[in-house]
Amino acid sequence: MDALLTLAVVLAATALFVSEKLRVDVVALMVLCALLLLGLVEPKEALGGFSSEATITVAAMFVLSAGLTRSGALLGLGRLLARIRNPWIMLGVVLGVAAPVSAFINNTAAVAVFLPILLAAATAARRSPSRMLIPLSYVAQMGGVCTLIGTSTNLLVNSLAQQAGEPGFTLFEFSELGLVFLGFGVAYLLVASPFLLPEREAPSLPQAAELGKYVTELKVPEGSKLVGRTVAEIGAVENHRVYVLELIRGETLHWAPRATAIEAGDVLLVQGEWPRLTEFARAHGLSLDTPQAERTVLVEAMVAPNSRLAGRTLDEVALPQQHQARVIALHRRGERVAEQLRSLPLAAGDLVLLSIPDSEMAELRRDTALVIVSERNEERIDWRRALTAVGVMVAVVTLAALNIIPIVESAILGCIALVVLRALEPDEAYAAIDWRVIVLLAGVFPLGIAMQESGLARLVVDYTLGPLGGFGPLAALAALYLLTTLLTEVMSNNAAAVLLTPIALGTASTLGVDAKPFLIAVMFAASTAFATPVGYQTNTMVYSAGGYRFADFLRIGLPLNVLFFLVAIVFIPRYFPFSP
Repeated sequence: MDALLTLAVVLAATALFVSEKLRVDVVALMVLCALLLLGLVEPKEALGGFSSEATITVAAMFVLSAGLTRSGALLGLGRLLARIRNPWIMLGVVLGVAAPVSAFINNTAAVAVFLPILLAAATAARRSPSRMLIPLSYVAQMGGVCTLIGTSTNLLVNSLAQQAGEPGFTLFEFSELGLVFLGFGVAYLLVASPFLLPEREAPSLPQAAELGKYVTELKVPEGSKLVGRTVAEIGAVENHRVYVLELIRGETLHWAPRATAIEAGDVLLVQGEWPRLTEFARAHGLSLDTPQAERTVLVEAMVAPNSRLAGRTLDEVALPQQHQARVIALHRRGERVAEQLRSLPLAAGDLVLLSIPDSEMAELRRDTALVIVSERNEERIDWRRALTAVGVMVAVVTLAALNIIPIVESAILGCIALVVLRALEPDEAYAAIDWRVIVLLAGVFPLGIAMQESGLARLVVDYTLGPLGGFGPLAALAALYLLTTLLTEVMSNNAAAVLLTPIALGTASTLGVDAKPFLIAVMFAASTAFATPVGYQTNTMVYSAGGYRFADFLRIGLPLNVLFFLVAIVFIPRYFPFSP
């Protein structure tokens, strides 16, 4: 009966994860409550995920990553790379840097740093960014499987294995195997990208050269000579180098209104250098109400994965109150959304064009809900904080790699060091933690325990992967890797890992072989999702920014998934033999 009840919870959770009707952290809490109410786990086991080493380490790694990003350490590296003029050389260098960076910090943070650099390089060279951004996302994922702390999935699988009595993995135990996957993946991208990646236009937000110019509202008074003329007829661009972005008439907004006739009382949202804006206003008798102290600039930002903004409309979010920012335009999946912006729920990967005061830029950069893609002013790098953050991260990795102290202890000490050394403020440390991921990890953790203790994992193995043991453990490993890959493409990678880790352990027990090859298969397959834009967070980040379509990921990602499957069944047993 316990196995059947656990199976019901698993099936319900899988359906909710795949449907995405509820947030993954909410589903995780529902799973936790269901297991408790059905008596499938004890309260101590149900809440054990909140105190597990994996959960604590992931939280600490969020803080350590924030120390590198907010101090400007990664930004300084990015600016060095931005000096490369040839976009293809830059792409190769960025990919070579993104992989090792992603092995130690959150790969979404790494992509957030390198994404605007590649966009700027593509714009300057008049190249399509769609040739560059998918490789960035894929390589960031490949780098994540090179160390134990590269992804939260690695830590979660390791923690579940230790909970079941397995010895677990050291920090660099599977790094050599990860480098093999990385080598094959990069080679594939170098060969296949020119043929399989599209030459597609990026979203038609203002070009990088235009972003950051001042924007203001100019009201058309009664009797203005502009009344009755269209925006195209007044020659704003030709005569004044001023761009009319929007015409506001009551509650109606007209984007890029070149053919719209102007009426008295209309408000023109215009963009340009400040002296040209004032000259344009004087020449046409328009009222310039924005004081000089409140000058605003255009900023292009992306709704981050797991952002608090996702699923909420512009009327519900606090952007205007929190940052005094106004959303001018929104792009989703390469298409501009012009109508009913305020009632449209935001989604991860959406590009928003914000008008924001200069004074609010520092606060906007600290907002983890948004990733700034283009802006006018460069963020100042605090080199003292940057060097401190780098030193702390090196110390954390060194202590764990030399087995002086466990990774969870060195990570916590690193967080304390960042705060004590003033490389990160306490409030910044708390804000850096993505609590949705933490709740997801803690909520689904007892599901793995229930699958093992109820006997469900053994039943699944006996009726599915177990029979494949007759063809040898390699066949079972191949089936497990393939199943993990398929689940990861349609649901949370951490959820897929929790469902399949007990099955991996049960398979090894049934076949009488070492569990490590099967655990590695779950780790690697769950951390590398290439075939869909929703399979992994970094894919979602580049989806809109590169102007991609769903089929673009299938075209280049599906063969890469097949390649990784073949590499897995050939090389995992070589580095982690089945014989215990």
